[in-house]
Amino acid sequence: MSLFVRTATLLSALLFASSASADCECGYIVNGTLYTDLSESDFLHMKNTNQSGWLPQEFKTSPDVARGPFGKDASPRQVIFNPLKSRYDWAGDGIHGGDAGAQIIVRAGDPGEGGLIPMGEMATNRTDMLYGSFRAGIKLTGQPGTCGAFFWYLDDTQEIDMEFLSSQFNETSHPVNLVLQSEASLAAGYNAVDTDAFQAHQLPFDPSGGFHEYRFDWFKDRIEFYADGVLLKTMSGEGVPSKPGHLMLSQWSNGDPKWSGGPPEQDAIMTVNYVKGYFNSSDTKRQDDWSNRCRDINAPNATCEVPEITAPPQGNVSANTFFFSQQQNMTVNQTVPGDNPNTETSGAWSIRSSVQAFSTTMILLSFVFFMEWWS
Repeated sequence: MSLFVRTATLLSALLFASSASADCECGYIVNGTLYTDLSESDFLHMKNTNQSGWLPQEFKTSPDVARGPFGKDASPRQVIFNPLKSRYDWAGDGIHGGDAGAQIIVRAGDPGEGGLIPMGEMATNRTDMLYGSFRAGIKLTGQPGTCGAFFWYLDDTQEIDMEFLSSQFNETSHPVNLVLQSEASLAAGYNAVDTDAFQAHQLPFDPSGGFHEYRFDWFKDRIEFYADGVLLKTMSGEGVPSKPGHLMLSQWSNGDPKWSGGPPEQDAIMTVNYVKGYFNSSDTKRQDDWSNRCRDINAPNATCEVPEITAPPQGNVSANTFFFSQQQNMTVNQTVPGDNPNTETSGAWSIRSSVQAFSTTMILLSFVFFMEWWS
């Protein structure tokens, strides 16, 4: 067999091997549970929403709809991306001053009788999240009079909430309100406090004093809530959602003295430095993508363990948390921030890798052919 034939055969084999294999092709594992998809957002280094995979919300609700003395005025102006000054840093002030990250703001001031309070809210552009592990690094406001929230949402009867009422923060009390909005809470007048799917859990730290990771793991039969990797509460029963939805970040006030209070006397800023989700997709195209790329779930590196944090993410070391999407070859054929899941871009990385491998192979083959001809 000639040198050319032998080399061509070897390079072709390498080409197909390199384009067909990647780390984490079969998914991401959290506490023994495998999830096929991921969504990771590093707000410490993002300059705008075009990079984020999130959509700032815009709406107005009357006091009646908001169920308080005041209504809500959600606007993209109240969502400010404030990345770090250096891409090599993981903590410090942002380019606009103050804590770096995505700032979600409730504006101060008296809106007047029946007026609307300016607020910020974001939602993921992916709405196909069905069971998964979701976590966010957040620093809450210390200004009394708002409700800050990290939650999964479909509608008012399918919702998983971690809510923080800044009026409840003081020297001895720092609760997070763990909530499942369900048919039972709807029947109680949108008041989950009167259902089994609610707990005000005291935290061992001040949520407004620094960044901490808040997380919930959603299974078919239960929800597990965490703070800085420590299990806080497990909820089960009819309130556990069963349909796909999306993640949301919000801070609002409607003046209700029994909940948000407010409005705040000064602008209230909730800052988010990251959100990470590892989940299963309800979208048939995403399911087909997984089936095509996951050829052998038992192959080396076919699945990847999701690292857990070991300290609150609020220093230049501990805030440098792990992102699969910032590693080479760990999110092939995944829809990552910056992609639009409604377009044919989810396979861009694997296609690009294949093109690069093919180009390299053709150059080498041309060289071998020339040497064969010359000899």
